Amino acid sequence: MAHKWTDQDGRTYPLTLPADTDAGTGGSVRAYLLHRAKPHLPPWLGWAGTGLTGAVGHWRWGDSAAAGVGLTLASVALTGATWWAGKATSQQRRLHSAVTVAAGSAWLTAACLAGPTAGPIDDLFLMGGPALALSWNVRMVLRHNTEATGQGGDKGLMDKIGLARAQIGAAKVEPNRVTAPVALAAGEQTNDDMAKALGNIASALDLPKSAVRYTPDPDSNRRGDLVIVPEDMLADVVEWEGPSNLGGSIADPLVIGRYDDGSLLVMWLPGDPEAGRNSTHGLVAGGTGSGKGDAALNLLTEILSRRDVIVWFSDPKAFQDFAPLRPGLDWAVEGGSGTEVMVAAVEAVIPARTRWLGAHGYRQWIPAAAETQNDPAHSCRTDGSACGCAGMPFLVTWFEEAANTLRALGDDAFTGIAQEARAAGISLIVSLQRPSYDQMSTSTRASLPSVIALGCDPRDEGFALPDEVLAQGAHPGAWGNRRPGYCYVVSPGIPEDRYASPGRTWRFTTRAVPVMELLATWAQRNGATADPITARAASSVAGNAYTGRPADDGALQPTALRAVQEEDDMDDIGPRVDPEDQHIDPEAELPEPEQGDDVPLFGQETGRKPSPEEARELFARALEEFEDAGQMVVGPKDFMDWCDRHNLSRPWVSARLKEAALDGRLEPTNTTGRWRIVPALTAA
Repeated sequence: MAHKWTDQDGRTYPLTLPADTDAGTGGSVRAYLLHRAKPHLPPWLGWAGTGLTGAVGHWRWGDSAAAGVGLTLASVALTGATWWAGKATSQQRRLHSAVTVAAGSAWLTAACLAGPTAGPIDDLFLMGGPALALSWNVRMVLRHNTEATGQGGDKGLMDKIGLARAQIGAAKVEPNRVTAPVALAAGEQTNDDMAKALGNIASALDLPKSAVRYTPDPDSNRRGDLVIVPEDMLADVVEWEGPSNLGGSIADPLVIGRYDDGSLLVMWLPGDPEAGRNSTHGLVAGGTGSGKGDAALNLLTEILSRRDVIVWFSDPKAFQDFAPLRPGLDWAVEGGSGTEVMVAAVEAVIPARTRWLGAHGYRQWIPAAAETQNDPAHSCRTDGSACGCAGMPFLVTWFEEAANTLRALGDDAFTGIAQEARAAGISLIVSLQRPSYDQMSTSTRASLPSVIALGCDPRDEGFALPDEVLAQGAHPGAWGNRRPGYCYVVSPGIPEDRYASPGRTWRFTTRAVPVMELLATWAQRNGATADPITARAASSVAGNAYTGRPADDGALQPTALRAVQEEDDMDDIGPRVDPEDQHIDPEAELPEPEQGDDVPLFGQETGRKPSPEEARELFARALEEFEDAGQMVVGPKDFMDWCDRHNLSRPWVSARLKEAALDGRLEPTNTTGRWRIVPALTAA
C-alpha cells in the first residue's frame, strides 16, 4: 500500500510499506507506531550520528593540532554553506538550519579534540542534541497545521501579491483545475482587492491571466474561491463532428464547445420551472476574426437538431456562412425589408402565443407545450376534458449581423421583443461585432441576459460581459482575433463560478458542409413545423412573405449529388422557346416592310393619364401585386416604374400611401417613407 512521507522542508515523497506492516490492513501496533514515527526520525539519527562521529574523531585526532585547525575551518565553512544554501527558503528555516549546523559542528570539533566525555561536552550532547532534534520535530508538526496561514515557503503567495494577512484554505484538486477558498483580512481587505490582484497571482505562478479566476462569495465581501487552471486545454483545435443530441428536446443542454479544463461548454434557451432556470435571450458578440461565425454555427446546428423548435433567421450577408442550413429554417430572409417584416411578425406572434400558453395552463413554455394537448390539466376547454389542440413548438428568432438591422430600424428595434418574448416561448438571438450603446439601446442590451463573448477590443469588454464577470478575471480583450473560438459564456443554468472560465467552440471547416446539409434535410423531415397560432399571427403581418419551412422534395441533398442530378436532368429539358413564340416558323421568310415601321419609338406623346378613380384602382392593384410577391414593405421608390407606366408623379404616390395608411392597408415603419403592407384579409 502506498503512503506518503514528508521531510522537514515539507516535501512529500511516496513511501511503500510491506503488507505485514500496514496498519490499515491489520498490522501490529509496533509497525503502526514505527510508520508514524518515521518522518520524525532524521533529526534523532543526525544527533546519534554526530555523537558517534565525535567518539571516532577523538580516537583518530585527539592529539593532533592540525586536525583541530582543520575541524574548526570545516565547522565554519559548513555553517557558512548552510546559511548560503538557505537563502531561497524562509528566514526562519534559514536561521534554524544555520544554528543547528553551527551547534553540531562546534560540539563535534570539541569532542574530537578533547573527548566526548571531557568536562561539560557529554552534558551538552545529552541536553542540547535532543533539544535541537525536538525543535525540528515541532517544526514538522506545525507545518501540518490544517488551518490556513497564508504563508508558504517564501512568505506565501498572498504575501507576494500584497495580501499577506489573507488565508487560503484546503484546496480542491480536480483534473487541470484547482479551487481554493480564500478568506481575506476582516476589516482590511475586500473581494475587490482580490480581483485586482489576479494579474499578480498569474505572474507569481507564471500563468496567463485567463488561467486565474476569483469567484466572490455572494454572502460575504471578504470570502470567495480562487480557481487556477494550470494547463490551457483549448490550444488544440477540435472540429465539429455533428450535433450532440439529434432528435432531443430544445430544453436539453446545447453543447457548443469545451472549457479550458476539458468539460463541456453548454447553454440552455428555454426555462425550467423545476430547476428554477428562466428562459433567456442571447447575444453573440465578437470582433472580426474572433470566430463569431463558428460560434453561431455551433449554436444554430444544436438548435436545428432538436425536435420541438422552429427558427426564424435574418442574415443580411445572404447566408454566406449558413447556406447549408437554410432549408431547415422555418423562415429565412436576407435583410432589408424582409427583416423589417420579420421583426413586425415577431411582435405580432408574442401576444398570440402568450394567450395560447395561458389558455392551456402553461406559465412558461415547457416541452409538453409542443405536444398535442391530450392532458386535461392543459386544456383550453372549460368542461375539464382534453382539448386535443396542436402543440406549440419553441421559437428562436435569430438576427445575424444585427448592426445592419439596428441601423435601418433604430437602436431599440428589438427592445419590445426582448422584454416580452420570453413569456411566449420565444428566444431572441442577436449577433453582432460590437454591442455598444451607439448600436444597441441599453434597454435591449439589458434584456439579453445570455452572452457568448468572443475576442474583442479591450475597450469593448464592458459592452460584452457584466462587470462582475470581468472582476472575476474574464478578459476577452486579451484574445482579440488571435485565438478564434475562445469565448466566455454567461447564461442561466451555468454555475456562476464558470462565467469567468474561458471555453472554445468547435471549429467548422469545409468537411462540415455535407453534415450540415444532412442536418437541414433531417430538420425538414423530422423537425417541428409552425403551430396554427404562430403561423396565423405571422401571416397576418407578413402575408405571403411567410410560407413556413419548405417541404422536403428531394432537392436538399449533398451538393455534389445535387449537381449530378441537375446535370442528368438537362437531357429532359425541351426546346428553350418562349410559349408566345411557339407558333413562329424559324424557317419562314421575314415579311415585307409595312407603313409605320419607320416611326420613331421615342419622343412621342404618351398615352392618356388615368382618371383619379382609375389611378386609385391601379394603386390598390399595385399593392396586391407587391403582397403576392412577398414584398411587404414599400415606399415611393418602389413605384417609380409603375409611375412611368401610368404617367403618374411620385408626390401623387406619396399621397396615396398616406391615404392607404389611414384606411388600414398600410402601417408606418421605423424608417421614414417606408410602409408595411397589411395583408388584405386582415386590413381594417
